[in-house]
Amino acid sequence: MRVREWDPRAASPGEIRSLVQTLNAALAVDLPEDPPWREVQVSDYLAETMPGERRISWVAEDDRLAEGESQIFGHVSILLLGDIGVLEVLVHPNLRRRGLGRQLVAMATKRAYLEGFSSIGVEAIGGTPAIAFYEAMGFEREFVETRSVLTLSQVDWPELARMADSIGVGYRVEYHPGGPSDELLEAYAQAKLDAQRDDSDLDLAPRSSDPQRLRESLDTLHRRGLRPYIVLAIHDATGAVAGLTEVVVPAQHPERADQYDTIVVREHRGYGIDRAIKARMLFELRAAEPAVRQVQTWNAQHNESMLKVNAELGYESDRDWYEYGADVAQLVQSMEP
Repeated sequence: MRVREWDPRAASPGEIRSLVQTLNAALAVDLPEDPPWREVQVSDYLAETMPGERRISWVAEDDRLAEGESQIFGHVSILLLGDIGVLEVLVHPNLRRRGLGRQLVAMATKRAYLEGFSSIGVEAIGGTPAIAFYEAMGFEREFVETRSVLTLSQVDWPELARMADSIGVGYRVEYHPGGPSDELLEAYAQAKLDAQRDDSDLDLAPRSSDPQRLRESLDTLHRRGLRPYIVLAIHDATGAVAGLTEVVVPAQHPERADQYDTIVVREHRGYGIDRAIKARMLFELRAAEPAVRQVQTWNAQHNESMLKVNAELGYESDRDWYEYGADVAQLVQSMEP
């Protein structure tokens, strides 16, 4: 087995194909209800980052074959953003419990240490071997979310239409495929900033709340093969963005869309905005993306109001997802041979 630093931009079609095969093998074991990945814009998905961020990757491959032809059995990347490094680790199920995952984590953690980062984070899926794997290495659980999944074929569309029309007087709902218009960008960013002030939860993918940074974030989504759809609630009297909801359809698995932020600014709560914009989004998504069969969303367990809205829309709780953190220096020291 050979482990080497790997640039997805320079990867051969065979390498991408092998990586996707390993990813789908892991999904079949860990998340058997999730759709498999397609070999569509995978290099873009792995390579593209926001300005000022970097992602460094390594692969573990069959050392009997030449680079570009090898079979990839493992992959690790670390996204360096702000003051934290965010890990993603993949090991083929047939090679688990042989030390390969630990070797990959050690390599990425050492790079984070050399780059001057003091904290490292990783997401682990409940009910999978990842939980015991990270806890055994000293990662500490810091945040828990529950994933819920909505199957569009089971939606009560007449009831959903009623929800979409139930927003309070003084607000209008707008649909913006691809992202908000330039005229709304500043108000959109302000709504995100207000939400950040109210939210102290750990977030390994922080929101963009500066207008320019927000535009860059949307551009990055498009480059990664992620098609964003936005629904806004506008306060008629002020023109402020009172609420927003975002859904992204990945080219890599277009059958299942990902819910991103849903925000209602504090002073506009209590007018049915969250339910109305999420219901409207589902109608727009059905029309724009006929391949979508399901939408998945994640919510903090204490966010009872959003969990209630999701249940009314038809989402069903799936499993818990955990965010873990570790001190980089301590982790490097504990993993030294």
